Amino acid sequence: MQFSIQANDSQSSARAGTLLTDHGPIETPIFMPVGTAGSVKAVHQRELKNDIQAQIILGNTYHLYLRPGLPLLQQAGGLHAFIGWDKPILTDSGGYQVYSLSDNRKIKEEGVTFKSHIDGSKHIFTPENVMDIQRTIGADIIMAFDECTPYPCEYKYAKKSMELTHRWLDRCVSRLDKTQPKYGYNQYLFPIVQGSTYKDLREQSATYIASKNLSGNAIGGLSVGEPHEDMYAMTELVCGILPKDKPRYLMGVGTPENILECIALGIDMFDCVMPTRNARNGMLFTSAGIINIRNEKWKDDLSPIDANLGGYASTHYSKAYLRHLIISKEILGAQIASIHNLTFYLWLVKEARKHINEGTFTSWKNEMVKKVKTRL
Repeated sequence: MQFSIQANDSQSSARAGTLLTDHGPIETPIFMPVGTAGSVKAVHQRELKNDIQAQIILGNTYHLYLRPGLPLLQQAGGLHAFIGWDKPILTDSGGYQVYSLSDNRKIKEEGVTFKSHIDGSKHIFTPENVMDIQRTIGADIIMAFDECTPYPCEYKYAKKSMELTHRWLDRCVSRLDKTQPKYGYNQYLFPIVQGSTYKDLREQSATYIASKNLSGNAIGGLSVGEPHEDMYAMTELVCGILPKDKPRYLMGVGTPENILECIALGIDMFDCVMPTRNARNGMLFTSAGIINIRNEKWKDDLSPIDANLGGYASTHYSKAYLRHLIISKEILGAQIASIHNLTFYLWLVKEARKHINEGTFTSWKNEMVKKVKTRL
């Protein structure tokens, strides 16, 4: 996988790059909408491509493995064909879902045994079969199997978990080297830096991950409840160790403010369920600040949701109409709000890229951070 950097910001570590996959280019910094089970909730693939202008979406190994299941995905020719999406896809390894199923899983050296949240059936994920599963799903970028530690986390446990993640990575690499992609295009493995919020562990993990010289690198175990200051400190530390010529992916992050600050620290790729999850509850992210569309103040506001973005949903519908739909629990309300929030997130990273190229990123970022934190 080729990754080239077109511009670097002179006052921060922000950079504008291009990542080439067999399903097309990805211009970074980029936000990746989360399509957990083969669907970005409430959003049609046509809107993802045309209105939101998403360049890559996520699938979830755990959920896709359980439903619809690997036989059907293989019969369809992989997830791209199954869902009708011809741009890049990234799949996570299922490690985060295993972390979130703490009452229904056991972690051992071999892997993780867990119970399905659907029917209670027992399953096991190992580094080897997670590679096989992601081969069958067919994502362009696949993630190494890791353990995501909770926050707070004792040092002893964080160290033990990190070392297990490193051993699992070696098994992932070995398995991938022994197998081939199933659908005629390349797949690229990203390892994951762990270590909780402990500086020495993050340094050890980043150094180990960097030594593998894989196609890109991810940072996991953040955005799990730690203070934003700790997230930024760990991100900055790790970005200083990971190679500059490989894309850096900060997993599960986050708010518009988080994204802007972490672009400045050298992150290229982001994902989060926040834009769609919050949209369904009536929280909108806009270029002027945060709107709770349920509030009475928007009842008679016939201005566009956000005229600055250019997307159909954001400019065609009024705040008053969207409020009416959300209050009335109309499905269209969740759809418009979700499309709008994702349009905003993709607009935000596109604007960041533009300002990096123009040499004005830091001053623009500082102003935007103030705006995106404001509750209107």
